[in-house]
Order: sequence, then structure tokens, then C-alpha cells
Amino acid sequence: MPGRGTQKVNKKALADFKVGVDNVIFSVDTQQNRLLVLLVMRQDQPFLGQWSLPGTLVRNGESLEDGAHRILAEKIRVNNLYLEQLYTFGGPSRDPRESPSSFGVRYLSVSYFALVRFEEAELIADGVSGIAWYPIKQVPKLAFDHNEILEYGYRRLRNKLEYSPVAFDVLPEVFTLSDLYQLYTTILGENFADYSNFRARLLKLGFLSDTGLKVSRGAGRPASLYRFDAEAFAPLKDKPLVFI
Repeated sequence: MPGRGTQKVNKKALADFKVGVDNVIFSVDTQQNRLLVLLVMRQDQPFLGQWSLPGTLVRNGESLEDGAHRILAEKIRVNNLYLEQLYTFGGPSRDPRESPSSFGVRYLSVSYFALVRFEEAELIADGVSGIAWYPIKQVPKLAFDHNEILEYGYRRLRNKLEYSPVAFDVLPEVFTLSDLYQLYTTILGENFADYSNFRARLLKLGFLSDTGLKVSRGAGRPASLYRFDAEAFAPLKDKPLVFI
């Protein structure tokens, strides 16, 4: 019989985790004013034949970021991209392969989000029966909790545009302010800011460098080409900025 002061401890078994990486890969189609997300069709159970985010289980000796880059390299070819870790999803019922027993394997998803330009990204269809860009507003029911992961990534992307230079990671080295504005409107919607105010705000921040070159598009007068000046931005990196 337990002595006085002895407490009965309820010890639960430690979970056995497998870790996966799921990528929310956005592309900006400025020609048709669409924000797209890359989906692949699952080739295995569970959710065989259902659309999902591109993902993988992390291999032995592989870092999480290396796993995210591997998935990117297996699905698209692109020169300019932005990649950032998003969030860890680990609810006990997010994967049907998990056993209801406390001794069952648990599946974590460490998610990343990436941003690329649609016209630059070439899809790689090797080894998959389905891979496609889906407009963000037309995404079907996805496998696992991938709709939740996608929504979280979409919120993060919109927030990042407001306070960080993420857009410049996917633009060409030189660009017009109209190119930049079009990227913002594709993601945030056409009513997020007036072009004149947007232009004045970005130029005032002081990290866009005028190259002195101009480009002609259509019948309008030539537009100036700018370059993102990372050195000029460095002192502002940790300050609360509002880009728009």
C-alpha cells in the first residue's frame, strides 16, 4: 500500500514521430491577375488519387530545409524564389495512418511556403500522374489537413508583403514600378492601394535604385527600370516598416 504522501503518477507513453515536410508553393500570374498554388495528386494511400500539397517524409541525415528544397527541385524548375518555414502541424488525428493506441506512430508536418513567378516556373511531371497550378480560389478538398496548411500559408504571404521585401526575391533583377504593383495587386487584390500612393511610398523608403534605364511597353511613354538595393535596405531590416 502506498505510503503517506506518495502520489500516483499517470505516465503516458512517449509518441514515436515521423516528420514530413509539406510545401505551399505559390506562383503569381500577373498576366491574368491570378495567385496560384501547386498541387499534386497522391500516388499512395492514404488519400490515393486525391490532390495534396507537395510533400515528403524527411530522410535520414536530411535537414528540414533540405527536404523542402528537395521537394521544390522535384516539382519545379525556377531561378528566383522565396522560401520560408511556415508552421508545424501535429494534431493527433491529422493522419489516418496514426494508430488510436498511445503507442502508435504520429506524423508531424513542418510546412514551408514558397513564392515564384508563374512565367518562370517550369513544372516537372516525372513520376507523377497529376501536377497542376490551381487558382487559390478554386482549390478542391485536399488530403490530410492541407487545406488548413494552405490557408495558413496564404495569410502569411499577405502579411509578409506588407512589412518585408519578399516580392523582390521573385522579381527580375530590374523591374518597373508597374511590375511591382501588379505583383502586389495579384496577391492582395486590386483595391489594396492606389498606384500613385504605392509608388510614392516605395520610393520614399529609399531602397529602390533607379538604374537610369527605361523600357517601352505599348503606346505609353517609357517606364524607368529599378533595382532592389539590399545594402540600402539593411539598416531598415529590423525596423517596423509598412510597404503599402
